[in-house]
Amino acid sequence: MKFACQEGLAVGKSLEEKLDGLAEAGYEGIEFWGSNLGERASEIKRLTANHSVKPSSICAGFRGCPVDADKHEREIASEDMHTLLKVAGDLGMTGLIMVPIFGGPRIPDLSPLANAIDLEKDLFTKLCEEWGQTAAKAGTCLLIEPLNRYETHLIRTLQDGVDICERVGNPHVKIMADFFHMSIEEQNISAAIRSAGRHIVHVHLADSNRQMPGLGHTDFKAGFAALKEIGYTGYMALECGNPDPNKQNGLARSASYLKMQM
Repeated sequence: MKFACQEGLAVGKSLEEKLDGLAEAGYEGIEFWGSNLGERASEIKRLTANHSVKPSSICAGFRGCPVDADKHEREIASEDMHTLLKVAGDLGMTGLIMVPIFGGPRIPDLSPLANAIDLEKDLFTKLCEEWGQTAAKAGTCLLIEPLNRYETHLIRTLQDGVDICERVGNPHVKIMADFFHMSIEEQNISAAIRSAGRHIVHVHLADSNRQMPGLGHTDFKAGFAALKEIGYTGYMALECGNPDPNKQNGLARSASYLKMQM
């Protein structure tokens, strides 16, 4: 397993400085926000070509909402998804992380034909089939991220994500496991990881309070043991707060703590 960090948490005025800082702190990957990332692809490719820190993934950054009631919103989101998947493939990344919807349903309940959630899942499955084809051609993955109940109503547990992956049936449509969201939604984080198994191809790291690992009560040792049991060897990227006044020291301390949990 390899440790990565989101670009926004890295220390430095330029991407080059951020890459060097992450390497010094003990990280092997960097995760980028997707907005306008295509315009930066050549720079990222040049600076990471011979660097120890590699592009790990794209975290969202698309416009619109994939399962909105408004067709224009859906089309904008889908267009950006196809574009970002191609960028992820071009940069050799694991994949593009996405959340289908934040908050409550935007599609009306059409019971007794179908309720809003069933309609959303059917629509999302269809979209994932299309995005999965683009991901396959690009040599990357679409990464569905389950969130917690306070941020979404739809995909909240790893099993929710697995259910979509199995409906789609494309090996390029996978899920991401986020320790913060799992600390809220999963009865047992380790058991949820083992059950999701091969469907997990990326991980986000944050403690139970959404701060740096080690500053809350999440049992990372048990979670990492479960990841090893399923044969996980991919990136685990920090997505959390860094309360340390010296941000670089905070990153280094977090990396050291995480390595002790493995």
